[in-house]
Amino acid sequence: MIRFRLTELIADKAFKERRVVPLSEVADATGIHRSTLSKMANQPGANIGSEIIDKLCRYFECQPGELLIYVPTDDEGVAA
Repeated sequence: MIRFRLTELIADKAFKERRVVPLSEVADATGIHRSTLSKMANQPGANIGSEIIDKLCRYFECQPGELLIYVPTDDEGVAA
């Protein structure tokens, strides 16, 4: 399953800039609906298109591999 590291990237940005970075700010800056960002942060296996990944990589100045990781699952679909 693919897991998005959105929460971690927001925390890293907040730490570097020494301020709170709300999800609404990311939504406004990227044009991605806040509910989509919330789904990425909270719903394992969320189905997100490459256009959204592109916008987030541009915003965080990162590569796709820094935004998402592969987490192996067992036969029942539960994270190993």
